[in-house]
Amino acid sequence: MSSIFSGRPFLSRGSWEESRRVAEILRKETVGGVLLLIGALAALIWANTAWSESYHALRDTTVGPSALHLDLTLGAWAADGLLAVFFFVVGVELKREFVEGSLRDLRRAAMPVTAALGGMVVPAVIFVAVNLRGGAEALNGWAVPTATDIAFAVAILAVIGSHLPSALRTFLLTLAVVDDLLAVTVIAVFYTDELNLLYLGAALLPLLAFGIALQRGAGRWWLLIPLAVLTWWLVHESGVHATIAGVLLGFAVPVARRVGNTSIPVAEHIEHRVRPLSAGFAVPVFAFFAAGVTVGGITGLSNALTDPISIGVIAGLVLGKVTGIFGVSYLVARFTRARLDDELRWVDVLGVSLLGGIGFTVSLLIGDLAYGPGTEAADHVKVAVLCGSLLSAVLAAIVLVARNRTYRAITAAEQRDEDGDGIPDVYQQ
Repeated sequence: MSSIFSGRPFLSRGSWEESRRVAEILRKETVGGVLLLIGALAALIWANTAWSESYHALRDTTVGPSALHLDLTLGAWAADGLLAVFFFVVGVELKREFVEGSLRDLRRAAMPVTAALGGMVVPAVIFVAVNLRGGAEALNGWAVPTATDIAFAVAILAVIGSHLPSALRTFLLTLAVVDDLLAVTVIAVFYTDELNLLYLGAALLPLLAFGIALQRGAGRWWLLIPLAVLTWWLVHESGVHATIAGVLLGFAVPVARRVGNTSIPVAEHIEHRVRPLSAGFAVPVFAFFAAGVTVGGITGLSNALTDPISIGVIAGLVLGKVTGIFGVSYLVARFTRARLDDELRWVDVLGVSLLGGIGFTVSLLIGDLAYGPGTEAADHVKVAVLCGSLLSAVLAAIVLVARNRTYRAITAAEQRDEDGDGIPDVYQQ
């Protein structure tokens, strides 16, 4: 195993092209994180005012053709439909990472992949340990604290980490991409109650046509959108959660296609067009319909936070995520030939690991899948996810603000170097 982790230092810088791509993604995710926060806060405020009934009435309004089994509430449309757009972008990004990004090199990918696995397993174990006496129904939510919300995490990192090394941002993005892959797998395997293989097999036909159309250059919206919608509907009818269709469609997008001697970056163009729709509309609207839980004052909040399900979620996010991500990273570096990049310290990794405890979009989705939308347990999950994410964000900010101050001082010293010996004065202190 040590040979897998040998070579380049852990969290080393990527190529200039890769760094540029990561920076562009992070800028878009930052805007998305702000909009996501606005949507969630608007829902929380509305749902806890005298007009809360109007919020719930809006969320539960049913629209769509019943003949196609699409007479869904607006909340369900946001979770099944709009969130499929988010997972489409996840699928495209995953494929790009595996083909031309940091995950294409096994030695570079090994550390964030194992860290993401740790960040999934440890929170799940903590949740199960807290809810063992609650029976099978309570344990259904074991996957709620395993997900990281990249938009929120990146938004916070962008605000407080202006001088942090770019390698940390790359690590966070790679970690979140792998985390999304694990979350998709969990949803598909553990939260599919009934499976209709006929519909699932039929979905492969428009999915294949979608990929072929892009590979051959037929990127017209009037052809791609009907194929994507048909794929989504067939997956929806199969019993698999419809967001999985988004991931499959993302995987079907070719990273590039050759035209003579020219390589056209298909995935980059598609992602460039769809990501603003995902980050700027789909995810914030989902957050608006998913985060609106009526707490019921101090008593209601107390009841929600003392529920073992809530305790398991908060402990999983705040303690489990950082223990899994940081702990696995440190152990791998300790017992293999992996080493931390020279410009970083382990406290930097600790700060990013704390950011991993910000679970929102996928955590809320899994909560509804595990306990059913509108149930008391699902509402308690929402409160717990919000509280756990907020606490993780505060702890991460405390660590990363201090580290950002240190790196700002190092940058200033490098520019100053008053004694002229080529060694920044801060390193001589």
